[in-house]
Amino acid sequence: MSTATSHIDPAIFTSLQSKIDEEGTVRDSLKTIVETLSKQSRLVTSILSRVHNTPTSELATHVLKPCLQPLADQTATIQTLSQEASKYPFYKYNGIWQRDIQTVLSSIQLHEWLQSNHLVTLEEIGSRLGVPVNLKSSDQFHVTIEDYLLALTATIDELARLAPNAVTLGDYARPLQISRFVKDVHAGFQLLNLKNDVLRRRSDALKYSVKKVEDVVYDLSLRGLLPKNDDTT
Repeated sequence: MSTATSHIDPAIFTSLQSKIDEEGTVRDSLKTIVETLSKQSRLVTSILSRVHNTPTSELATHVLKPCLQPLADQTATIQTLSQEASKYPFYKYNGIWQRDIQTVLSSIQLHEWLQSNHLVTLEEIGSRLGVPVNLKSSDQFHVTIEDYLLALTATIDELARLAPNAVTLGDYARPLQISRFVKDVHAGFQLLNLKNDVLRRRSDALKYSVKKVEDVVYDLSLRGLLPKNDDTT
């Protein structure tokens, strides 16, 4: 007894391919914007890296001011990305720009700290970039809490690297400033119940940055090089 063979309609796969092509077009358009952002980020990072061999008295001239226009360029690109990405589901495509956004956030955090020893908040970053933060009610482009915190761990790593370099440049107050800030941030992270595995590991690793800076301050103390007054805030 023969059984009739049912054939699968090829149109099913033709339709799937059409959807794949559409998603590919979306990804390509977003990647083009992100590539511009990545290029701008490399410039900002390059300028900020000068902090490791620039005396504190010359930071404004050689680091902070030269960063202003590139940071503004990044802001414009992020606003373009926000407009384009908000047309599509956020968590379907955010992997395309997540790392680059974290780099931008870390640059803003570091630039602000070098100016004022101030921790720029998530809300302040959203205001500067002109994009929403921590959205819960709509599925559009925004800066997430996780991206902000991951960027902050990178900023702390950079400051821990700066502490011994500041000593080399003869700035013995800077490691104390860094130590206080790093310890405060580390203490803040201890209050968080983190669900993100990557973020939890990065948070746990902050203790090594704290220890690195503490060692620099301790060495200065042994050598009698700590500032006599407390004008380090």
